[in-house]
Amino acid sequence: MESEAFNGGGMSSPGTIHLNQSGSIEFIFQMFTSSPKIQALLFSLFLFLYVMTLCGNTTIIWAVCTYTFLHTPMYFFLSNLSFLEICYTSTLVPLMLANIIGARKPISLAGCATQMFFFITLGSTDCFLLAVMAYDRYVAICHPLHYTLIMTQRLCTQMVTGSLSLALFLALPLTSLVFTLPFCRHFQEINHFFCDVPPILHLACADTHVPQAIVYVVSIIVLTIPFLLICISYVFITITILRIPSTEGRQRAFSTCSSHLTVVLLQYGCGSLAYLRPPSSTPANEGRQLALVYTFVTPLLNPLIYTLRNKDIKNALKKAMSKKAASENL
Repeated sequence: MESEAFNGGGMSSPGTIHLNQSGSIEFIFQMFTSSPKIQALLFSLFLFLYVMTLCGNTTIIWAVCTYTFLHTPMYFFLSNLSFLEICYTSTLVPLMLANIIGARKPISLAGCATQMFFFITLGSTDCFLLAVMAYDRYVAICHPLHYTLIMTQRLCTQMVTGSLSLALFLALPLTSLVFTLPFCRHFQEINHFFCDVPPILHLACADTHVPQAIVYVVSIIVLTIPFLLICISYVFITITILRIPSTEGRQRAFSTCSSHLTVVLLQYGCGSLAYLRPPSSTPANEGRQLALVYTFVTPLLNPLIYTLRNKDIKNALKKAMSKKAASENL
């Protein structure tokens, strides 16, 4: 918004925009609110969620690396998922927090492209990894006797590497395509809190039908296909679980799978609403609200669900606390 006032010097208030008058294209993120009190409340809330996400996912990584009884394919994938969540949220949240509490500083075209590239790469890898985790549960429950033969360390590493490679293959051309489009003004306000694809395409002053079609294709590869594979896996898992004679065995199997399903439904549900609907049918602020779910809620749910509902992780944390208490009593 080029009509906004500038601060020539002195203190900057939240909402103040600092512009670079060099003529290069820059973007500014739209404010959540102009009320300083609500800004302070949002900053505190988002900072708390971010710190909790970092602590929770770091705890999972530490537990898996520390205890040998967690050195299994399931926890290998879980620790990689936690690492992805840390990187993913750290790509978006610090800049968002800085813009909420301080003066809104523009982000350069290159900076915006870099953020979008890492967002697409990490977000896509996250979606692929959830599908890999569903396959791991399918093998563990439907083919338990062959589990260790199928899910070897080499295959697990290849699956994680393959997920990241496919995400990079999709992210690089898509980001390049978006940022080769012309922008009519040197200063653009993004109706979002980070450089997401749909709001950036909305600012381009060229025909965006081809880029939009490519976004749909990428979204189908990242969201629809993995989700369908997960659904197929869980159909077979459910059939196998229902054949388990003991009630306790069925409950244990359903408990293990329900944790993964909760994360899956949130991740793919919000992602589909954000990227698989026509832009004309998506309200202006809905994309930003959906993004808050997969920026804060899903990454935080990952450690909460897997620690509160997972006996192995809870045992690892209990052992750690017992060791700490014993060392303090010495």
